[in-house]
Amino acid sequence: MVVGAGRQGVAAAYDLARHGEAERITLVDRDPESAQAGAERLNRLLGRPVAKPAAGDASQPETLAPLLVEADGLLSAASYRFNLALARLAIETRTHMVDLGGHTGIVREELALDPEAKRAGVAVVPDCGMGPGMNVTLALAAIDLLDEPHEVRIYDGGLPESPRPPWNYALLFSAEGLVNEYEGEAYFLRGGKVTPVPALAELEELEIPPLGRLEAFVTSGGLSTMPWTYEGKLRVLENKTLRYPGHGHLLHGLRALGLFGREPIPVGNTTLVPRDLLISLFQRSFADPEVRDVCLIHVRARGKRGGRSAQAQVTLVDRFDPTTGFRAMEKLTGWHAAIVLSLAVGGAIPPGATPIERALSGRQFLALAPSRGWEVARSVTSA
Repeated sequence: MVVGAGRQGVAAAYDLARHGEAERITLVDRDPESAQAGAERLNRLLGRPVAKPAAGDASQPETLAPLLVEADGLLSAASYRFNLALARLAIETRTHMVDLGGHTGIVREELALDPEAKRAGVAVVPDCGMGPGMNVTLALAAIDLLDEPHEVRIYDGGLPESPRPPWNYALLFSAEGLVNEYEGEAYFLRGGKVTPVPALAELEELEIPPLGRLEAFVTSGGLSTMPWTYEGKLRVLENKTLRYPGHGHLLHGLRALGLFGREPIPVGNTTLVPRDLLISLFQRSFADPEVRDVCLIHVRARGKRGGRSAQAQVTLVDRFDPTTGFRAMEKLTGWHAAIVLSLAVGGAIPPGATPIERALSGRQFLALAPSRGWEVARSVTSA
């Protein structure tokens, strides 16, 4: 069962049927037409009637219980706001569950359900997807290349193949999720300790083939729980979001204007919340149903190998697929979550609520990547 018939949800359902041995998929959305369109697209792409639509609202999870009773696994592609309640329902109905996360605080509440999940005999793995999710998994792959890893720096982002100024950006997931990443704090490891770092801070430029010159800055939530898991094991762990140069300064201007504010302000004869307006403006300005994208995850790890200082690099680049119509962002997000759910249903992930850095190893992912057309470049050089 996949909750959310948007782009990432449909991509996840496709992978579950194509590579995850799903015999039946129920595609659930509060908009029956979206569920119907998604199921028809899946059946057309797969060449068999594997998907069926169903109306359901993630904000009222109790209404989904009859559908979940029949399901082996649940993949939530709904807003992060609903994932805790869905996780509780999955445990009640003894259904393995993964979600696309997006809010570290809620993820930690889900992980606190570990005793209940163990008693129910189901695996719950939050924060799957591109980032957090696959970026963490590829960081594990980079760590595996070193005997003694000390520092890990992750860069990831989804970008339009043909950028248009001044923003040089296109919306590849929800506008609410995007704004959520641009505010608050990220949690990194600095000096081996978990350290909060404000979003939009520490802007830098770097060269990453094949995209060339890019900029990177801090966004919130990208590492999920990994800093706490690796506290004391790594000196440095950080994750920055990639954009074409110039994007970060425009965001700083929006913040200086107060457009990330949550308190209502008077406007004419009414009031509005600046953040709500910003989400609407991002949706209006950045949404482009025809955009072709490119996604990049690049990891640099430093430490020792064979007793000598070394640097390991792991890079994955994916692009829009004209054959299926899936964007790179949809594949990296939805397919990563589908991989984890397939492993959970198959018994490869033990019962309990497990953080993504413990649920899926770098080696497991590298073994499954080629069948999905992903080439992961890996190298180790002297540092």
